[in-house]
This record gives sequence, C-alpha cells and structure tokens, in this order.
Amino acid sequence: MTIPIHRHSLISKAAVACALALGLAGCASADLSTDSGPPLQPAGYAGPPVTIQYWNGFTGGDGPYMRAMVDEFNATHESIKVESNTLGWGDFYQRIVAAVHAGQGPDVAAMQLDNLATQAARSVIVPMEDAIKQMGFTAQDFPKTLVDATEFNGHAWGIPLDSHTIASYANTDQLAAAGVTAQASTGAAFESELEALQKGGVAKPFWMPNRWPANLMFLSLLWQAGGEPYSADGLKATYNSQAGVKALTWMVDQVKKGVSPTDVAIDSQYLAFKNAETTVTWDGIWQINDLKTTAPNLKWSIAPIPTVFDRPASWANSHQLVMLSHRDPDPNAQQASKTFIKWMVEHSSEWAAAGMIPAYNPARNSAEFQSMPQSALAAQINNFHYMPSIPGIGDVNVQTLELAVSEAILGRQTPQAALDQQAARANDILASNAVKFGATNQG
Repeated sequence: MTIPIHRHSLISKAAVACALALGLAGCASADLSTDSGPPLQPAGYAGPPVTIQYWNGFTGGDGPYMRAMVDEFNATHESIKVESNTLGWGDFYQRIVAAVHAGQGPDVAAMQLDNLATQAARSVIVPMEDAIKQMGFTAQDFPKTLVDATEFNGHAWGIPLDSHTIASYANTDQLAAAGVTAQASTGAAFESELEALQKGGVAKPFWMPNRWPANLMFLSLLWQAGGEPYSADGLKATYNSQAGVKALTWMVDQVKKGVSPTDVAIDSQYLAFKNAETTVTWDGIWQINDLKTTAPNLKWSIAPIPTVFDRPASWANSHQLVMLSHRDPDPNAQQASKTFIKWMVEHSSEWAAAGMIPAYNPARNSAEFQSMPQSALAAQINNFHYMPSIPGIGDVNVQTLELAVSEAILGRQTPQAALDQQAARANDILASNAVKFGATNQG
C-alpha cells in the first residue's frame, strides 16, 4: 500500500499572498529546508512505499515522452510512485513558488536553467551538490559549460537533463537546386549560400523575424562576436557593446540586403520554411518533431548555425531536475526523489526523442541518440552558451533586450540606439532586482 507524503492540510493565505507578491525573495520562509535530505544509499531507495510529486511544464509535443518515462520508472520501482503534475510554463513558476511557500510544494520539478537563480533566491529549490555526489555523478559526466551554468552563489541548483539549442534548418531540395551541397559553417560561406539561392530562384531565402526567436539569434551572434549580455555581477547590461551592435547590425542587414522580407512576425519564418517559401531558418531543435509530423514531405537538414564572427557559439537552455524546499521534509520522499532523478538522467537518451540533446555524456554518446537528427549538433555542445545566473534575468530579457532587437529589425531605431536605450532600462531593472532578490551571483 502506498504511503503518501505528509502534506499540510491547510494552505496559509498569508504564505500564498507572500509567494505571489513581486518581492518574492523577501517572503522566504525561515523554516524551509535547505538541503536534499539524508544520504542516498548506493543501491538506491530502500525504504517503505512512498509517493512523490513531480511538477513539470511539458505540455507540448514533448509531453508524451516525459509521461512515458515516468510510467516506465513507476513500472520498474515498486516502492516509489511518481505522480506528475503538468502545467504550462506560463503558469508553472508562479504556481510552484506559491505551493512551496504555502507548505504544499512538490518533491521534484523540471525547471529551465535560466530560472534556477531566480528560484534559488526565492528559497524555492535546495542546493544539489550533495545529491549529485550521492547519485554517483561527477562534473565530468556533463559538459563543463553546462555544469558551470547551474552554479549560483557557490552552489549547484540542478542536475542537467538536456540541452536544447538554436540550429540552422535548410530545405535540401532548394539547396541542391542552387548547387549548394551542404549548409554553410562560416559567415562568408553563408553569404555565398544565400546569393546562390537567390540566383536559383528563391527570392527571400532567409527570413529575419523581429520577435522570437530573433532574441536567440542575437544572443548567439553576440557571443560569437566575443560579447556578453550582462556583467558577471548581474548589475549591468552589456549587450549594447561593440559586439552587440555588430551582431544586431548583421541581423538588420539581412533585411536591407533583401534576403529577408520586412516585418516578419513571430514564427512566420518557421511557417514559411515548412511551406517551402524560404530555404534556411534558425530555430530551436524542439521543432524537429513538429517538422516530422506536420511537414512529412519536406526534405531538410539540420546543422549548427554558421560562425558568422570570431568563434562558434549558439544560444542554449537546459531542463534541470531540482528538489524543492519543504517545511517538514519527509526523508523517505527525499531519498526517493534522488532515486527518481538519477534514473531520469541515466535514461535521458529516451528523453532525447522529444527533440533534446542529453546532457549526460553516456546518454549523448549512446547509439540511440546518435540515430537522431539533433545528434548533428552534439559535437558543438561545448560551444553552447547559457544565460548567466542572475535572479529575474528572464524578465529583464523580455522587457528590454527583446525590444531592442525588434526595434532595430523593424527599422525604427539604429542597432546602437536601440541597444543603448534598452540597456539603460535594463540597468534600472537589474538594480531593482538586486534589492528585491537580495542576491547576485558571487561564484
């Protein structure tokens, strides 16, 4: 018989109100747990039957793959039952903060890497370095850049399940018709590729959106040019540097040169690619399964985005498995949670079928993953770049960086002016966040 985890029967209205307030960091409950619990034995969980709660945001095409993994885990672990709660990412973080601070949070969650620092500052998640050791993982089991990106204020806050990056998709029939044998890997070669496509009859071979995923393209090019979006201490926007202007100017030039239409709305470039109206598009690898399903007759290839500037780099994010803070943690649930996380990471080649790149080196090197389209990007994983560990950074991007990119691509401001204006706004928000969260990254 399953023994449920202890839960408080009543949600404190004060705790919920506190968790939903803008100044969430100041609402941290003094009695929340700050560690991952008693050590996990080498053989895994050996306690009485226990049920653990697992929250995630996989509501799209990746959802069935996650559900299948949870079902498989449950079928192979008699003493542990994992109950999933799937919420849209738009509601996920607000709901989980409220639940944790009300004493009714889950045991395990999947979170996006660029949200870890925020949730750490809110006392929602616990440090994971002890759990990582207990599971038998070391830093050498994952890409160094990804390991480094999980750190905030001296702690590791998650265990990487995957990396997902922006990539270059190309219509191979149109490439072949233009005499192009493979996707370009450098900026000069990409320019020649686009010229060949236009001569071959594709009037607008590379559409430049003014919204998502334009921000991911900009960040990739910024890193390629040697820039960083924010200062190391998280107090200053630096995307208006010379490297940032160089990156955004290149994007604007694609419209000026006529390889892209003007005013390309969000996702219009991807729909045009699926309809063979354009040849090349840069988008996330999460589109792989959508292409297979909704454009089965389209012949396409996937490759790293070309190195337009000084060094290879592309934006990436990662789903991280985390453990949540509790007022009255159940040691059996904590050990069972670590057993579940360990199993998920070790079986992440199965999760790769959702269109992801496993973070765990053995899973990424497996024959199962090597047969997938996105394996063409795996050799570049150390060139993936992740957002810095700064609390609230996602909102800063949306409110400033994305606006700067949009204004410049739409021709309303020069790249320099757009970036300068929004960087000044970002600095104000970062200063406010530093007070609100009471934390910046100190290594």
